[in-house]
Amino acid sequence: QVHVVESGGDSVQPGGSLRLTCAASGFTSEYYYTMGWFRQAPGKERESISCIRQLGGLPYLADSVKGRFTIDIDSAKNTVYLQMNNLKPEDAGNYYCAVVLRDLYPPTMCLPRYFDSWGQGTQVTVSS
Repeated sequence: QVHVVESGGDSVQPGGSLRLTCAASGFTSEYYYTMGWFRQAPGKERESISCIRQLGGLPYLADSVKGRFTIDIDSAKNTVYLQMNNLKPEDAGNYYCAVVLRDLYPPTMCLPRYFDSWGQGTQVTVSS
């Protein structure tokens, strides 16, 4: 059973930075996987923020975060990192990490419905 754990959420002021970490476990190296970050604000649907493939290639980044967020993967640790810079109030929400044991391509497949293992979420608050 795949286990996903996020960490790094916090409360920051606008313009601040945070680094979210997501570690996945419970699967063997025979699988190629894709990991992603999704955000859900109160009263809104879960939206895609960023996804990255274990096999590499250009990661997916939502237009709203391009130029501010970056995603990296440490395949040896089955861990992904979401670096969030110049945070805005609209970036606030519960950030969920998810894993699917398949190679999702093209990057536009970074959608919640393609992922089947989810973490509990980590809260990000951006306010002055």
